[in-house]
Amino acid sequence: MINRIVGEILMLIGGIFLFLGGLGIIRMPDVYNRMQAGTKATTLGALSLLIGVGIYHPAFLLKSLLIAIFILLTNPIASHVLARASHHICIKMEKCEVDRYKEDKEKGVIK
Repeated sequence: MINRIVGEILMLIGGIFLFLGGLGIIRMPDVYNRMQAGTKATTLGALSLLIGVGIYHPAFLLKSLLIAIFILLTNPIASHVLARASHHICIKMEKCEVDRYKEDKEKGVIK
């Protein structure tokens, strides 16, 4: 009984974070902010949802944890690669006054 309640609460929290991540993707001004909203909120939402499903259905707990680990490993890397590619093809940052990546690239710190 307690497993179902905790699982349902975690799934609800996950759904809320996934909704807020989607809303952030729509509302943010540029690709970099959209990536931030999409990566952070959807990672937390997916993890909460997966752990909630694992608690609600204990038979799926190990599978849910493996998927959660995969998401934790791949989401930040994918976001970093997309941000770097966006910067490489000169997509401008809106409402941003400092570009540390560009400064480091000009100094030769980053190739």
